[in-house]
Amino acid sequence: MDLPDVSLMSMLRTRMSWLHQRQDVLAQNVANADTPRFVARDLKPLDFKDSLHTPAFNNAGNLRVTNAHHIAIRPEGSTKFDDVETHDIESNPNGNSVSLEAEMIKVADTQAQFQAAANIYAKAMTMMKTAIGH
Repeated sequence: MDLPDVSLMSMLRTRMSWLHQRQDVLAQNVANADTPRFVARDLKPLDFKDSLHTPAFNNAGNLRVTNAHHIAIRPEGSTKFDDVETHDIESNPNGNSVSLEAEMIKVADTQAQFQAAANIYAKAMTMMKTAIGH
């Protein structure tokens, strides 16, 4: 049995990958809190029903390309989640829609969810090791 084929592990990796990417988007929002006309963004929430039908993917090894001449390395089957503009906050007079308070709440929530998923993943690994007698 291949460990990535275990549905629990696959779903946890998908969730952790989504949370990781959400942290990146939220960090960009915070970094641009003073940028005129910057519109805050967030990721579309994961749909549990859809995640049951998507193949497992491994997001490890993605590298950020800083130059067009660099080679982008993306593992086969990796997914980029869709992000959307958030319109739940009024814009500042300069057109910026980032609320630092709201973004920090989202960052803290995302961090707590990631830690919970990582803990579940570790516990599942421990149970599997116990089951195989390791």
